[in-house]
Amino acid sequence: MRTLIIAEAGVNHNGQIELAKRLIAEAALAGADLVKFQSFITSKSISLKAPKAEYQKATTAERESQYEMVKKLELTRADHEILIEECRRYKIGFFSTAFDEESFNMLRELGIDQVKIPSGELTNLPLIRYMTQFGMPVILSTGMANLGEIEATIEAIEKAGTPRSRITVLHCNTEYPTPMADVNLRAMVNMKRALGVEVGYSDHTHGIEIPIAAVALGARIIEKHFTLDRNLPGPDHKASLEPHQLKAMIEGIRNIEVALGDGIKRPSTSEFKNKPIARKSIVAAKEIKAGDLLTEDNLAVKRPGTGISPMQWDLVIGRTAKRNFGIDELIDL
Repeated sequence: MRTLIIAEAGVNHNGQIELAKRLIAEAALAGADLVKFQSFITSKSISLKAPKAEYQKATTAERESQYEMVKKLELTRADHEILIEECRRYKIGFFSTAFDEESFNMLRELGIDQVKIPSGELTNLPLIRYMTQFGMPVILSTGMANLGEIEATIEAIEKAGTPRSRITVLHCNTEYPTPMADVNLRAMVNMKRALGVEVGYSDHTHGIEIPIAAVALGARIIEKHFTLDRNLPGPDHKASLEPHQLKAMIEGIRNIEVALGDGIKRPSTSEFKNKPIARKSIVAAKEIKAGDLLTEDNLAVKRPGTGISPMQWDLVIGRTAKRNFGIDELIDL
């Protein structure tokens, strides 16, 4: 199966529509399936007194509140329409995460046909019920959550009208960047087994190796932040990939998909030609005359593998040579 790769532009457009358009172009060039933004009305999702996360304090103006920081990153409906058209131009899917009902309604009106529930909204029961009542596929990020909380959210989604078979749960850690010791990829595997859902991985580590490893472990969706330049101002740029890294990650994932194969152990088409070269046969260790007994003293095992297999050694020992054999000549019976 092909992994759905979501290039997370998020708020790395810095509120600038031209920057957002350039992000779309780079996501398409890198080979992503979807480029994802964030849709929100700040006043409906963040209070004036909400503090910033530590990573946000480190990457944005010190005196700026979380509300002020996020307010500058809103996209209007007109912005969304421009970006959707830009995605059509570059032949890449447009996607966005809604953080409030009004923004979700706008996305539905614009044709978005699946739901992304971000980690911070995993416990927002009213919003979850509202967004999942329509039966669209749901992608649920699970940063900061334990298994019990995730199960409770899945049950709420099912009760709202979306079956478990349409839910993909993304393992995630919300620290930007995520320390390697905190990634815990095996939790993704455990969630698949425990919850009976498809799983994926939303990555905030530096580098590209963890998303590639997640695909090898069974991730069906990979979500990764990217930016045009990690030195740009803004909360998420430092923990994002630059375009050349995004491209390398996607190429790595596509290679892993092919390399995983079908799981049946058998010689590959490409290695059949190596079989007679690398394997060995039973040969004469010394000159053997017709009528001689074939023994461990006058037989050896050497390349090439075009004669009797050494696995037949016990059947050959004690037989009578039917003809003369020179040194290293393949034995035949």
